[in-house]
Amino acid sequence: MFTEKANEVLLQLHDNMKSGDLKKMAKAIKKDHDLAIELWSTQNFYARMLSVLIMDKKLLSQEYIDTLVDDLMVHNTDERNRISEWFMANQLMKDTKTKALMFTWEGNDSPILRRLFWYYQARLRWTGQTPPDNTDELMQSLEKNLELEEPEVQWAMNFAAAQIGIFDPDYRPRCIALGESLGLYKDEKVPKNCIPNYLPEFIRIEVEKKGK
Repeated sequence: MFTEKANEVLLQLHDNMKSGDLKKMAKAIKKDHDLAIELWSTQNFYARMLSVLIMDKKLLSQEYIDTLVDDLMVHNTDERNRISEWFMANQLMKDTKTKALMFTWEGNDSPILRRLFWYYQARLRWTGQTPPDNTDELMQSLEKNLELEEPEVQWAMNFAAAQIGIFDPDYRPRCIALGESLGLYKDEKVPKNCIPNYLPEFIRIEVEKKGK
């Protein structure tokens, strides 16, 4: 049984909602962690996306995050990735404590948290922020582990390597060499006007575009 407030919110959710629609709903609701818990418990994709927006970030301990991540395993890979990236962008990156937690997830047992570790490292670079002084350590890890990781984590690692190669000329040859040696995504069909995931091409196209 849900509270009356939760039932009212659930009635407003429907398939194919856009992120802007969810943000408008969240703005009207404001922070409401109890309601967030109810929405999350439904296991519905859109309810969980809305839940993320109204959570109280002060309550996001590692233990609590672990529980949320375990809950995501009921979703398919696409939904799982979308919710976790939404969670990172709208909650984890908003607080010093949770940003610090993300730096500890490289070797986490959960592939979702490992993926977020690498996606966060990539985001620190492509958003124009000054990245932490950990690029050499990241490169060593990429060269050692990229080929062996689970596909959803592998994508984020590859993406991080691309961002390093694009924004750090000193590491660019190393990132390109990594892509060439592994051949990861080399044979992937790329839709028109999309950037390939294959590292040498990804880096070349973006560097040319940015005039770097």
